[in-house]
Amino acid sequence: ESKLIIEINYGPKLRLSFCRRLWYSMFYVKTLEHEIVLEPLHFGPKLKATLVRLLKEEVEGLALANYGYVVNVIEVPESKIRGGIIEHDTGNVVFYVKYTALLLRPFINEVLDATVSQCNLLGFFAFVGPLRIFVSKHSMPDDFGFDRETDAWISDDKEVVISAGCGVRLKIKGRTVEQGNINAIGTIKDCYLGLIDDASGEIGE
Repeated sequence: ESKLIIEINYGPKLRLSFCRRLWYSMFYVKTLEHEIVLEPLHFGPKLKATLVRLLKEEVEGLALANYGYVVNVIEVPESKIRGGIIEHDTGNVVFYVKYTALLLRPFINEVLDATVSQCNLLGFFAFVGPLRIFVSKHSMPDDFGFDRETDAWISDDKEVVISAGCGVRLKIKGRTVEQGNINAIGTIKDCYLGLIDDASGEIGE
């Protein structure tokens, strides 16, 4: 399977990569609206640039319950910035800004490629961009056991080793939104799921 790798700078520390298959599923583009409160000292010829900067700071990385993570603000049309409303008690001005955003939302039963970040006795955690997914030991094949010395889940025949840094293919079984974060529960106990990259650079098919 040929893959088109696309990279997005997600904040200052995270670079997010995903393949063509994921682009058509959990990543999508949508127009949203956000409220920005601006102090009078920001008024001037650079007003739009200030609004765009504040919009990016406030929404990028934010988890919206109905839409998912805001990965990137793509466009802010000037015609979609509504005239400000003055707050009489503070003198600040409230702007309502419509913007086009790239969003990340996991769907139930969706199959994703993720990177393992941590293994423990209960299972392992993996990430797809900002999305954290937990796979319980009960959602792994029955022949897997946890090795305390290497902090890895290993099959009985020693051929499959899941540890931090590995790539796995998993299926989303549930998701929750808590304190501005979206967390998901996954499984590798199904056909064609499991280890796809042992962190050596070799991808399994």
